Amino acid sequence: MIHKYELNGYHILLDINSGSVFEIDEPTYDLLDYFPDKDKAIISLKGKYPEFDLDEAWGEIDNLKNQGILFSDDIVLEEDLMKNHDVKAMCLHVSHDCNMRCGYCFASEGSFEGEKGLMDLETGKKAIDFLIQNSGNRRHLEVDFFGGEPLMNLEVVKALVEYARGKETESGKMFRFTMTTNGLLLNEDIMDYLDANMANIVLSIDGREETNDKMRKTLNDEGTYKHIIEKIKKMSEKRGAKDHYIRGTFTKNNLDFSKDVLDLADKGFPSISVEPVVATPENYYALGEEDISVLKKEYEKLADEYLRYSGENKGFNFFHFNIDLHAGPCAYKRVSGCGAGTDYVAVTPTGEVYPCHQFVGKEEFILGNLDTGIIDQKIRKKFEEVNLTDKKTCKDCWAKYYCGGGCFANAHNFNDDISIPYEIGCELEKKRIECAIMIKVAQQNR
Repeated sequence: MIHKYELNGYHILLDINSGSVFEIDEPTYDLLDYFPDKDKAIISLKGKYPEFDLDEAWGEIDNLKNQGILFSDDIVLEEDLMKNHDVKAMCLHVSHDCNMRCGYCFASEGSFEGEKGLMDLETGKKAIDFLIQNSGNRRHLEVDFFGGEPLMNLEVVKALVEYARGKETESGKMFRFTMTTNGLLLNEDIMDYLDANMANIVLSIDGREETNDKMRKTLNDEGTYKHIIEKIKKMSEKRGAKDHYIRGTFTKNNLDFSKDVLDLADKGFPSISVEPVVATPENYYALGEEDISVLKKEYEKLADEYLRYSGENKGFNFFHFNIDLHAGPCAYKRVSGCGAGTDYVAVTPTGEVYPCHQFVGKEEFILGNLDTGIIDQKIRKKFEEVNLTDKKTCKDCWAKYYCGGGCFANAHNFNDDISIPYEIGCELEKKRIECAIMIKVAQQNR
């Protein structure tokens, strides 16, 4: 399977299974529409290009095919590899409460449609023990402190980091901690602690002040921008080159989201992720099919600006444009996706175990709890089976090995079926991938 497209003056060819990427000329680009029927190709295109050029281009296509890097065979994984249920990452919900009221929050103001509350230390310790016990031969484990707002339960976070570190030698494991925070509670001491103990920090803000304050409110319905911008800037400056990024959301209110990305870049943030909101149509801020063409153009505009900023030594990392063409994810990751329900789980303040943070509160997806362990293997089996080797919708999609099949939760929320991807998400993901690859091609040509 191949995919070809034109963007920003470049003709780009992808071989889907091998991951090969080529910048090609126009004759080759047009010839591929006829491959492998050379006679038809020459007859159809000889009025547009010299026959010598067509013969030469056809020979190059044949040569690449014979090398196995064009029209390559499908990826096939051993069945046992797809059934590896050793957990490597946990989203630890230390807080089901929040000090903000964001209009698009999928977590129901931090409560996840349940009771508000904070995780106690004993439950947190059980969660760390659960991760160790269910990690099999995996040595490197990740814990993401999540909420709600996790800084509302900072003392428990600190105690759990200390507890996990104390378990590393006897268990033979190494822990990596991350945190996602809205920044309201940041102060000098907290920043110092996070900087010293978190491998990655995600800081939430949506971009321009008017964009952010439209959706991200205080408990008193006041815009949060003025309360968080300086704190987030200071946290980012303290991190320097260490992993951290700004995480925003765009909605129907700001279809011109590239301006929000660039506003954040202009403020000096080195790593930025601004994601499309995922919301059902009855919400006034939800994205609809009518917005897709506008958003695709916006990604193209952002890609052009991204290149311009890079050329002017003002470069920044945009999450969706980060793509490694030389050493991307392993074949297992490309086929299995995010690992929700298999090697990744979420744990609530009361100890329930879910496939991921976006399923929390949906009781039909409870895998078990910290006392019983994972007892509903049927749910786990369902997530294991929904990989790219079985997803009918993804089978013929050129982008499948870049996105891994999309988000299970979005598929469930929109289609009531984790095996049917969210269509708007698919369309935007494909455009982001095209832009990301074009950027790599353009940068290599400089």
